[in-house]
Amino acid sequence: MTTSQAFSEFLENIKVDNSETISNRYHEITKKLNKTFRDTDSETDNCLRVGSYGRYTGIKGISDLDMLYIMPSSKWDEYKNDPDKLLKDVKTALKERYPNTKIKDDRLVVDVFFKDFKFEVQPVFEEQDGDETNYKFPDTKYDSYRITKPRQEQAEMTTFRQEHGDTHRLLCKMMRSWKNNVGQAIGGLLIDTLAHRFLSDHSEYDHAGTSVFDELCRDFFKYLKNEPKQDHYQALGSGQDVKVKKPFQVKAKKAYNKSVEAIGESDEVKRNDLWREIFGHQFPKATTAVAESREFSSTASYTDPEQFIEDLYPVDIRYNVKLDCEVKRNGFREAMLSHILSSGQRVSRVRSLDFILNTDVPWPYDVKWKVRNVGDEAKRRNCLRGEIIDSNRRGGLVRHESADFRGPHYVECYIMKDGIVVARDKINVPIE
Repeated sequence: MTTSQAFSEFLENIKVDNSETISNRYHEITKKLNKTFRDTDSETDNCLRVGSYGRYTGIKGISDLDMLYIMPSSKWDEYKNDPDKLLKDVKTALKERYPNTKIKDDRLVVDVFFKDFKFEVQPVFEEQDGDETNYKFPDTKYDSYRITKPRQEQAEMTTFRQEHGDTHRLLCKMMRSWKNNVGQAIGGLLIDTLAHRFLSDHSEYDHAGTSVFDELCRDFFKYLKNEPKQDHYQALGSGQDVKVKKPFQVKAKKAYNKSVEAIGESDEVKRNDLWREIFGHQFPKATTAVAESREFSSTASYTDPEQFIEDLYPVDIRYNVKLDCEVKRNGFREAMLSHILSSGQRVSRVRSLDFILNTDVPWPYDVKWKVRNVGDEAKRRNCLRGEIIDSNRRGGLVRHESADFRGPHYVECYIMKDGIVVARDKINVPIE
């Protein structure tokens, strides 16, 4: 498998695969709001698809669909002094359309929770600023209206694509896969903005093919790791502030180092495995590894039950979580796993392990886990594990395990909110 083939397959694997369902929901919501506020049946008029999906940078498992509904200008006097009433009236209309669906008005939008994704419906009033079309949206926290400029952002995406090719859009997609795999809280608009800034100064990637996408990703990670820390950027096209949720430099540096190693690796299996560490299991295994795995599966003395969270739930990392572990002996805590790892030591066998987390995800939420055993002893005992499982201690927030046998094991945790993975972390558990 060549580099070009690997990245082409990767991009195919992360393509949005439910576009028809998403489009149907856009049409249903638009039709209902047009009927309520204009007494028309149009499924498309007065709707603007925004966010990652509207900029064509969303990927498989996209969980937040954003839309603006453009209110009739004749309604401005009714709502200009009461933005809360605007959101509540939109909520009421959508509740009529979806009586059995969870719908709530938030500070800025009305959230509609479908099975596999959430729609954030934002009613807006159009205004002209010279040649530009902007939109006033309600902010109920301050009982006022603010300005958003999505058309300018979309226009810049379109212009940049016409002049430089598809590289920007595809890089944005790959970086979403990276952030969801490593648990980096970074918004989609910030990804698109940073990729735009990078490519504006790297014309060598104009109209680039997948054969150089390994170098493209390496250079972009280098750009990210070297960016000075700041709390916001100006969005492409609109120039509006876009917030940095959490500094991305540390995880970008790790990705850069792995990408350098991958590019320098002559062994196809090792090379693809390194890219999988960066982007997740949507990046394909080497052709030889797949063939060997199939041949071995018929004679192996063990089974591999590993599951991947991306195959079970939508993943959209928006928050932060830090995983650690209390290492105990005879009921008494010996040390925290993070301290053991930082000192270069390993966990002794016959220890009790309580995996705990610290997160900024607002309550309520659920926690899922993956406990993965690695090494010859795990294979010999047919105990690789890797299933997605629940907590088993302290009100559903802690996973209790034991250090039974040697090997470079690891544990992952996933914070679930409204059926979506919004934070994740991983910690290695080397047992001697």
